[in-house]
Amino acid sequence: MTSAVIVDIIRTGSGKGKPGGALSEMHPAVMLSQVIRLLVERNGLDPQLVDDVIAGCVGQVGDQSLNIARTAVLHAGFPESVPGTTIDRQCGSSQQAAHFAAQAIISGAQDIVIAGGVESMSRVPMGAAALPGTDPQGPLAERYPAGLAHQGIGAELIAARRNISREELDAFSARSHERAAVAFAEGAFADEMVSVTLPGGSTHLVDETVRPTTTAAGLAGLTSAFYNEQFAKRFPEITWAITPGNSSPLTDGASAALIMSEEKAAELGLKPRARFHTFAVSGSDPLVMLDGVIPATKQALAKSGLSIGEIDAYEVNEAFAPVPLAWAREFGADEAKLNPRGGAIALGHPLGGSGTRLMATMVNYLEQTGGRYGLQTMCEGGGMANATIIERI
Repeated sequence: MTSAVIVDIIRTGSGKGKPGGALSEMHPAVMLSQVIRLLVERNGLDPQLVDDVIAGCVGQVGDQSLNIARTAVLHAGFPESVPGTTIDRQCGSSQQAAHFAAQAIISGAQDIVIAGGVESMSRVPMGAAALPGTDPQGPLAERYPAGLAHQGIGAELIAARRNISREELDAFSARSHERAAVAFAEGAFADEMVSVTLPGGSTHLVDETVRPTTTAAGLAGLTSAFYNEQFAKRFPEITWAITPGNSSPLTDGASAALIMSEEKAAELGLKPRARFHTFAVSGSDPLVMLDGVIPATKQALAKSGLSIGEIDAYEVNEAFAPVPLAWAREFGADEAKLNPRGGAIALGHPLGGSGTRLMATMVNYLEQTGGRYGLQTMCEGGGMANATIIERI
């Protein structure tokens, strides 16, 4: 069977997802176009050879509407013959883009695909796609008469129902910033992070969301981000432990992976860095929403024949601190291997761009530490999760 391999994978640094953030003046299609152009340039690849560009993006409205993948392909100067499509699997959109790309290659349908994603949360705020006067989830009222909730409530429910304390959440979150700051200072992100040119000509090559001085004691002083009297009555078990400090920040960013068949890489004289080993995607309770990482991981491990102890690094997206903590508790995972260079709480979570961002960090970590297998999983809006196992080559 044809193997799908990652030849290269890169990301921008993060920008705070609000007006005044480092990337807030940059059109998201331009952000993505610079990343995909840099990806082919640094590998000496003729973009004419790219069969497709698949990009994840959650807020497909405003500056991110009308198929941002195709806009980015054209802005990047690729031949008009190179297509592009935009997909939405919520926070896992670019991880799903990588799945689709690899699956197309394994099937023999395509030889070279760029998979990536982008989100400018400063320009397209969360929820912007739900236009005033609309109710996207209205048809679900018959099945869920009590109503669903937003992700913050899902995080609160995971913390409460799995007995994860506020102290654990804040300690984990402070450690995320500490690990990310150390990794950046040691140059661990140098091979994955690329410099993008901003309007006006300056460049950006840093994760603006990392706060090196963060401590658990400092985070303990923050108050609930999601307290709501209605939900407090409906879910009396909630302790309202989720704060801005133990949640991922609003973020701007983009990332992309060059994926091809092992045979095509050899033909072009390109050295693969990792191969796709196992894919999984799972649905979960849409109310709790964020614990889909657990069934998705179980599915991936069962398909792979690997045990959790055989995995050298785990990237479990830190949308909120209870998610990776609940995941680690479920699998008895070694927390030293869990987001070893920090996660989204520090590095940011540009929604559609996060999947290939996590994968970029995981590939580089495996290379730099000599690890063989990496497992990535992300919770997703609506109660879903993707899981991917890669093998370093």
